[in-house]
Amino acid sequence: MAAPAHDPSTTAPALRPATLAVTVGRPPHDPDQPLNVPITMTSTYGATGDLEYGRFGNPTWSAFEETLGALEGGRALAFSSGMAAVTTILDLVGTGGSVIAPRHAYNGSVGALADAESRGRLRATLVDTTDTAAVVAALRGDEDVALLWLESPTNPALEIADIPALCAAARELGIRVVVDNTFATPLLQQPLALGADIVVHSATKYIAGHSDVLMGAIVVADDEVYGALKGRRDLAGAVPGPFETWLALRGLRTLHVRLERAAANAVELARRLADHPAVAEVRYPGFGAIVAPVLAGGADAGDFLVRATSLWVHATSLGGVESTFERRRRWKVEPATIPEGLVRLSVGIEDVEDLWTDLKQALDRIDA
Repeated sequence: MAAPAHDPSTTAPALRPATLAVTVGRPPHDPDQPLNVPITMTSTYGATGDLEYGRFGNPTWSAFEETLGALEGGRALAFSSGMAAVTTILDLVGTGGSVIAPRHAYNGSVGALADAESRGRLRATLVDTTDTAAVVAALRGDEDVALLWLESPTNPALEIADIPALCAAARELGIRVVVDNTFATPLLQQPLALGADIVVHSATKYIAGHSDVLMGAIVVADDEVYGALKGRRDLAGAVPGPFETWLALRGLRTLHVRLERAAANAVELARRLADHPAVAEVRYPGFGAIVAPVLAGGADAGDFLVRATSLWVHATSLGGVESTFERRRRWKVEPATIPEGLVRLSVGIEDVEDLWTDLKQALDRIDA
């Protein structure tokens, strides 16, 4: 009798995140198959199939979505930008509904809430999400709350919320929870596993990782929510280009390697910054690659620092292989509760000694 065919799915162990990032969303391992999913450049498809039109789907999107979904533990949708993803999620809130959000958060997200509120679409309440009791009280104090929006760590204050506790409280009240996981990435935090309903990413940042792609993504566990969000994407047309998606997928393949190096650099820089007399405070949550020193000299010191280096790039984005920084209060929309001297560092993968030498020579010239 012939031996039964081996079914690898019955014995294969669950793959770890680094392996998923490299292997998911690839063509089958057949002779003459490419290792990478090709870029599918089309606006339309032959009729009566599953796709029909370019706004409804693309094989390049599918490969990216499958990979990110596997890392986050849900189903992913690719969007043309992080803000396209953010505003699509806010469309789930009915007219007159309320959203609870962090007082310190990405100013694009806070701006989208303010814009919707100014048009009578919804009401937004900004709270200190590090204060779990205060957030729960806000959830219970407004019967119209439809969405709890979280960032952990927050941008740029790097504050941490108790995601499991807040998700549990929201679930009891029938309130959906969204977590912006851009800073942590799915390698350091998986909000769906902590009880969140929706995860949002600016894929422009760590996921694509090379400062050459503008893209966003949403990941959900619930099929009904997935259908609603995909329906909004189809109607609004907030879809990414195939080439951008291919680049983002290529970046995602090396996320674990890039993040490991950048985070190791960040830990060391946070330690050294804390010992420098020009630095009053160092904000670093203990993971990831964003560090936020607060300079004792305030705005003038921060403005000097970003002008006085050669390796560090003064730029507003983050998550690329190169190290960038900026004084966040240079933006008028940044809350007054963010210190004037806070400089957000996006630590890259360069040699940490070179990064520190460049920072230190500038810090040494600041009159604290």
